[in-house]
Amino acid sequence: MKKRLYSKIPLSQTIVALCEAKGIHHIVISPGSRNAPLTIGFTENPEIHCYSIVDERCAAFFALGIAQQIQKPVALVCTSGSALLNYYPAISEAFYSDIPLVVLSADRPIERIDIGDGQTIRQKNVFENHILYSANLYSEIVPETKIDDVKIKQKQHEAQKHNEREINLALNIALEKNGPVHINVPFYEPLYDTITEPTISPKNIPVERIENKISKTLRLGMVKEWNRAKRKIVLIGVNSPDSIEQRWIDHFAKDPSVLVLTETTSNIHHSTHINCIDQLITPLNQKEFKALQPEVLLTFGGMVVSKRIKAFLRNYQPKVHWHVDEKKAYDTYFCLTEHIKMNPNSFFSNFLPDTVLVETKYKSDWITIRNQRRERHSEYLKKIDFTDLKVFEYLFDLIPNHQMIQLSNSSTVRYAQLFSLNPSFKVYCNRGTSGIDGSTSTAIGAALGSGLPTTLITGDLSFFYDSNGLWNDSIPSDFKIILINNSGGGIFRILPGKTESENFSKFFETKHQLTAKQLCQMFDIEYMEASDEKELVKGVEKLYNYNDSPQLLEVFTPRIKNDSVLIDYFGCFV
Repeated sequence: MKKRLYSKIPLSQTIVALCEAKGIHHIVISPGSRNAPLTIGFTENPEIHCYSIVDERCAAFFALGIAQQIQKPVALVCTSGSALLNYYPAISEAFYSDIPLVVLSADRPIERIDIGDGQTIRQKNVFENHILYSANLYSEIVPETKIDDVKIKQKQHEAQKHNEREINLALNIALEKNGPVHINVPFYEPLYDTITEPTISPKNIPVERIENKISKTLRLGMVKEWNRAKRKIVLIGVNSPDSIEQRWIDHFAKDPSVLVLTETTSNIHHSTHINCIDQLITPLNQKEFKALQPEVLLTFGGMVVSKRIKAFLRNYQPKVHWHVDEKKAYDTYFCLTEHIKMNPNSFFSNFLPDTVLVETKYKSDWITIRNQRRERHSEYLKKIDFTDLKVFEYLFDLIPNHQMIQLSNSSTVRYAQLFSLNPSFKVYCNRGTSGIDGSTSTAIGAALGSGLPTTLITGDLSFFYDSNGLWNDSIPSDFKIILINNSGGGIFRILPGKTESENFSKFFETKHQLTAKQLCQMFDIEYMEASDEKELVKGVEKLYNYNDSPQLLEVFTPRIKNDSVLIDYFGCFV
């Protein structure tokens, strides 16, 4: 049996041992030399799964996808210098989406910074605006230091205790608060020396978990406010599948005074909920907006996609707005009155048993309007040509049950908002920062982390922007990509004030003639294409009948016609 190796550097041993002790078993490594002690330590540990991703930006989103699914921290390891900065897009997404990542950046010792030494930048606190904690570790004392042995040992002991404390603190924060942390690790050379037995045994400080509770006075006041209100809206943002107990969903559904608005990324379904918000509110006039205006707004979950619901609630504010979240509450609608720092299930179990059903026609009236909107939606889709909107109709009808659906940002997630999705789908999108970067890498990481059959639905700009995400040996064989290629940033064509000009098509829409065919050939992805309804149906059927290697279906839609079809879509409800 092969003897396990350890880096000779105690600091590397400490980090690897504490990650293992805290259950951090997925490590995404980008190649480099300064991070060699960590690479050796992690790859030699049989309890840890290591992945090699060359592009650090892709590596970070890949790690984010794994962490999104396993709901535990995933660690990133990179060399010193600009490599670290490529993590920033995924770090900011993790920060706003409450996803735990641990950044382990190798560094030069502090005396080598800003003196013209190679591959050095100011790595200390580099993510300070979007990180839960930054730990800056001490370098070990090198043998050449001209101090007597007693002082060397004392300095080494002090450095080790500081490093253990900081590593424990950072890892515990990632575990407890579900977000990104950064541990900056300076190493002296030599970097590649190994030993067969560890020289240190770091102390594992356990995580302290504190359960938040609501005060009796506040709870009773909220119950009183809730019970006397005849118009209440529950608005649910990004929400993990199966995280909300069905009994609370059913409770809201039974109350005639409660209108539940969900989004595609809410992963909550009920026949009485309104799941296509923009369909409902786009045609409303001032009188109808006043009728919809809630007295109480209760929100939970993450970011909300719909700009229209944000505008409505900012202009027609409720008397009270309560947000339920263990960590944070954004004043998205400029009327937040209470932040309940609890898990939604815990809050509902404390709150809802004391509430009463209020008899009113509020819910029933708006459900009637919702049903009318659905009829017009169906009628309009029967008349339109092969465009983006038609493609999404087909896709959500043809994709088989029990898929994890990863959506890219911009047009893709907004088109998805217009349809009632299969309740067996588990839907995700990087809505923390709503960027187009990293969608492919995140989806691959999520597929790997969950083990679920996964489909990425993406637009062309998002896909090509993250094409290095396919440079990955860990893509599951049943991973699917549906690429909707409308030759540019189609969303910009429907924005108010856009004009048809050379500058618009070049700098906003970013018109192009790219195709994924050659990329698929380079990365060994099976490629298919479709340009009409018949080819789309055939392509989707083939996509899900074959699982021996990753596949991509590229769907070409007309660049100019897409925007007029979508604009007319909202006009059909008037």
